[in-house]
Amino acid sequence: MNIDGKNVSLKRKDEIKQKIQQLQNEGKRIPKLVVILVGNNQASQVYVRNKEKACAYVGMLSEIMRLDESVLEDELIQVIERLNHDETVDGILVQLPLPQHIHEEKILDLIDPKKDVDGFHPINVAKLFLGQDGLVPCTPQGMMVLLDEIHYDLTGKEVVVVGRSNIVGKPVSLLCLQRNATVTIAHSRTENLKEVCQRADVLIAAIGQAKFFTKDYVKPGAVVLDVGMDRDENDKLCGDVDYQDVKDIVSYITPVPGGIGPMTIAMLLENTLKAYYNREE
Repeated sequence: MNIDGKNVSLKRKDEIKQKIQQLQNEGKRIPKLVVILVGNNQASQVYVRNKEKACAYVGMLSEIMRLDESVLEDELIQVIERLNHDETVDGILVQLPLPQHIHEEKILDLIDPKKDVDGFHPINVAKLFLGQDGLVPCTPQGMMVLLDEIHYDLTGKEVVVVGRSNIVGKPVSLLCLQRNATVTIAHSRTENLKEVCQRADVLIAAIGQAKFFTKDYVKPGAVVLDVGMDRDENDKLCGDVDYQDVKDIVSYITPVPGGIGPMTIAMLLENTLKAYYNREE
């Protein structure tokens, strides 16, 4: 059965919309997200447009700062420092990837952790590791919300995460551990990957290879969360999982598109609202 991320994300956005409406009715300041887009990466432009639309839908203030591909690292640093000190800004997001002459890690580390709505700052990463309350990366958080939606209890379940990125693989592993799952992180160098995946009650596919996971990798009745955003042989959007091959043997699966993608943006809005509340307290 499909887990409808589109529908769940709309539900969450409507809840945020009501909260912002309430703030407006009380004459309070409205939460604001600033997205910094450097250069002309086509995919990044689409993502940023979607974020802008989502902010408009819920009534959140948003600003897109478009900087030239040739912007100097020092200039970008100045922009971030100015936003860190701007009391009207609650969330700062630097759209990745950045041009090669700019050090991504250095830039992300400069964002005020209280405004780091992507959840990538070392302080927020440490809070996640320690099980403390912080801003959690949006895609992993979205996956937890989808599991809640199908009332899936991870306690004692075997979760296999294929992919070890700082954006998805590692943080989702920690979130599953917090929910008492037994977690295996697999990756491109894992031996007997097929056998490892076949053990999974929940398989999280996050390797960025189109239709890599066929039914030979999946235990019948498993829940499959597909984080991939790939293009197939016909240039159609698809995930890391061969959906047609797998859909009849799993209990639940997130489709691509319409699964985890919409959730990422909904969680970004939730993080911005959370950052706002934390700063207003």
